[in-house]
Amino acid sequence: MSSLSRQFESHAPPQHVAIIMDGNGRWAEARGLPRTAGHRKGAEAVRRTLEAAGEIGIRYLTLFGFSSENWKRPNGEIDDLMSLMRRYLRSEIAEIHQRGVKLSVIGDRTRLADDIVRLIEDAEARTANNDALNLTLAISYGGRQELAMAARRIADSAVRGAIEPGQIDEAMVAANLLTAEIPDPDLLIRTSGEKRISNFLLWQLAYSELVFVDTLWPDFGADDLAAAISEFKRRNRRYGATVGSA
Repeated sequence: MSSLSRQFESHAPPQHVAIIMDGNGRWAEARGLPRTAGHRKGAEAVRRTLEAAGEIGIRYLTLFGFSSENWKRPNGEIDDLMSLMRRYLRSEIAEIHQRGVKLSVIGDRTRLADDIVRLIEDAEARTANNDALNLTLAISYGGRQELAMAARRIADSAVRGAIEPGQIDEAMVAANLLTAEIPDPDLLIRTSGEKRISNFLLWQLAYSELVFVDTLWPDFGADDLAAAISEFKRRNRRYGATVGSA
C-alpha cells in the first residue's frame, strides 16, 4: 500500500474531483521559456495527477484542458496545443488503458481537426469497459455552451411532443448534459492562485467544494492533490441545510 493510500485509508476520498489546470503559461514565462514549454510540462502533471488519483481511490477525475474561449488565443499557441493533444492521445492511451482508466472527452468536437476527433473516438472505444477510474477531459468545452445545448435538446423533445413543458425539471436538465453519466464533482481544484471557475461545469458545480491553490499546474503533484483533499475533508457540506439538520 502506498503512502497516499494509507493517508486516506480511514477517510474515504471525494468520489469525483474536477480540476481547472491553470498556470502553464506563467510557469514558462517565469523561466524565460515559450508558453509551449509550459503546456508540455502541464502534460506531465496530468500523468502524475492521474496516477495519484488512482492511488488515493478517486473514482472520477475531470480535467479542464481547453475551453471554448481558448480558441481566441494566438493561432500559433492553438496549433501547439492541438499538437500536444495529438501526442497525448497517441502516447498515453496504452498506459491509461493498462491502468484500467476509462477515458471520456466532453466539449464541442466540431471545432477540432478530424484526426484529433478520430483519436478521441478510438481512445474512448478502447477504454470503454474499464472501471478503475473514470477520466473526463474537457476539450473545446464551455459551461454556458453546454447548458444551451441541453436547452436545445429539451426544446426539440417538447416540439416533437415527446415531453410537456411542465415535465421539465432539474433531473431532465442534468440528463441532457454532457456529464449525464457521471456524478457531479464533490471537489473542484483550481491551480495558479486564480479564484474563479471560468465557465467550467456551471450546472454541475452547484454544491461542490472549491479549493484554490497557488501552485502552477506544471508543478502540481500528488502532495498538492492530497492537501486539497485534506482541505475538502475539513469542510462541512450542508447542501443548504443548517448545521445538525438531517
